[in-house]
This record gives sequence, C-alpha cells and structure tokens, in this order.
Amino acid sequence: MNCEKLTQELITYLDGRMHEVERRETEEHLRGCATCRERAEQFRRVWTAMDEVPVIDPSFGFDARVRQRVAAEPGRNWFGWFVPQARLAFSAVLLIALTVWIAKRPSGNPGTPGPMTEQDFNAIKDLGVLENYDVVTKMDALSELVPAVDQPTQNSEAEPTQSND
Repeated sequence: MNCEKLTQELITYLDGRMHEVERRETEEHLRGCATCRERAEQFRRVWTAMDEVPVIDPSFGFDARVRQRVAAEPGRNWFGWFVPQARLAFSAVLLIALTVWIAKRPSGNPGTPGPMTEQDFNAIKDLGVLENYDVVTKMDALSELVPAVDQPTQNSEAEPTQSND
C-alpha cells in the first residue's frame, strides 16, 4: 500500500469499516511510514474533540417544518422548462459568436495555398530541372573542370567578308 491510497482510505480504517485484509495492509504501512502515522493520529485527535461536543437534537416537528417550507417554494410554470438556464444561454451565445468569428476571418493565411497562376504551372513544368539544380551547383566535380575556350567556327572563316565599297 502506498501513501496516496492510504490517505484515501484512512477514514474507513479509523471508522473500523475496513475489511480485515486491507486493515492489516494499512496497519503494516502505518508502522513503516511516519508521515501517514502522524496523519492518522491527527484524525484521531479531531474525532476525540468532536466526540466531546454535545449532540444537539432537533426540536419536535423540525422535519415537518422543513418539508412544509420546501412544499411552499414556488414551482415552475408549465412553460418553465422552455426557459433556458443562464449557463446554457451563455454557452449558446458564445458558440454562435465563435462560429461567426471563424467564418469571417480572412482567408489569406500564409499556410493556405491560393489559386494557382500560370507562373506556378510553368514552375511545375520545369520541376525536374529545379529538383536537380542544388545538386548540380554544389557538385565538387564541376570545380575541377577546365572552362572551354570559345573556338571560332569554320563556317565564319569560309565566308568571305564583303565590303561595301
């Protein structure tokens, strides 16, 4: 038995209403735990003080007078069950206000995608190239390549230059 469980069942133990097996477990725990033993002793002292207070018996007819007062209380009319309780009315108003607020919020949230434009479609068309762009630009092998020298093409040499003289 642990201290938390004993705290919950301490009054049952002190009243003598606890079963025999549980009572033994409780007594064993009380022998080993000073905190619980002190708590049980405090309860015993409170009960001793309460036993010293004289018991006051209600006057004759007390029960009848209480029942008479309860019967004299005004009851609800036949339509009283239609009238909502204040908590229910407040909850309904709060729910309606929250619904209106959520419905009127602007839809331009950054997490919400808007309508696609032609530029978005063009980006999707070139997605294969864009996916490999980071790989190509960060590749170490590219830094080792020798840049190609522009060589004149043979077609430009074969054509004679014409002068306008």
